[in-house]
Amino acid sequence: MADRFDCIVIGVGGMGSSAVHNLAKRGQRVLGLEKFDIPHTEGSSHGVNRIIRLAYYEDSSYVPLLRRAYEMWNEIESIAGEQLLYKVGSIDTAPSGHEVFEGSLESCLEHDIPHEVLNHQQINDRFPGYQMPTGQMGLYQKDGGFVLSERAIVAYVNAAIAAGAEIHARESVVKWETEGDGVRVFTDRSEYTADRLVITAGAWAAGMVPSLEELAVPERQVLAWLQPEEPALFAPENFPVFNAFFEEGRYYGFPVFGIPGFKIGRYHHLEEVVYPDHVDRGVTQEDEDILRAAAARYFPKANGTLMTLKTCMFTNTPDEHFVIDVLPDTPQVSVAAGFSGHGFKFASVVGELLGDLAIDGKTNHNIDLLRLNRF
Repeated sequence: MADRFDCIVIGVGGMGSSAVHNLAKRGQRVLGLEKFDIPHTEGSSHGVNRIIRLAYYEDSSYVPLLRRAYEMWNEIESIAGEQLLYKVGSIDTAPSGHEVFEGSLESCLEHDIPHEVLNHQQINDRFPGYQMPTGQMGLYQKDGGFVLSERAIVAYVNAAIAAGAEIHARESVVKWETEGDGVRVFTDRSEYTADRLVITAGAWAAGMVPSLEELAVPERQVLAWLQPEEPALFAPENFPVFNAFFEEGRYYGFPVFGIPGFKIGRYHHLEEVVYPDHVDRGVTQEDEDILRAAAARYFPKANGTLMTLKTCMFTNTPDEHFVIDVLPDTPQVSVAAGFSGHGFKFASVVGELLGDLAIDGKTNHNIDLLRLNRF
């Protein structure tokens, strides 16, 4: 006989760990299945930290979810007894008129988010690690910062286990199928049945839900840590995280924290669509040069010795908004996928959303923007 659960969660990374915890704390008998270690470096959540920002140019309808995410990060910090969210401030910067700046400003005005508008010289004077060019505008928001992504997964997994969840690492799901009103999940070790299934498989989502093949597309991404020539300028108290559009592309970055070096990445690094089991995890001189191009021009005092160069993955939807929904015609299965390089900050509230969908089939949060039927 297969082991029976109220809910099975496939993928115990950022979203899955939060979902397992949320379900367990609501009294569900829940099983989390992870293909790799917990945490691991094969997916999208490794590399110390991820940006969180309340000003949100991508769509202002994310802001209520963000506010709830901040509350939920505070909750898991209290449970874990560990700081996971660091408010060092955030700067969304772009030339005047560009959506990165204008959309961030609009979201602040619409949702009464405290903020400051800074021109290029004001940014440079206040935060000397920045060297913004003439015409570059910035929106500074004091509540922005970063979340410790790997530590957050550990915190959620430990809390989930304490709440009664069962979690298996290094156990790959081979297939799943509906069985009456429930599901049966087959792995390389065993098989399990449940009333509900939650799929949070990251870059492997399309392998679990074939209808996502065109809607959750993995992409190779690269992150660099560069040793600053003046480290004090890039300490957390002196250097807000940034989301920046420059003529070289859209970049993001962090102060020195956790491991040596100022951290920088470029959105859609080389626009390389990949298969997650066959992604090239090596790094090249071209990868480094692309990241140094922005560091040298806009953060020149950070453009020192290379300390670390890592690959990870984005999983992109066509419109770069997430997919969070119940599968059509399969109400016992819900999915969260396609976080398009800006999802981790929401992991805390995504767990709540997935708990709602699994238990109630609906949520009081507004996720119209994220529904599958938009495609």
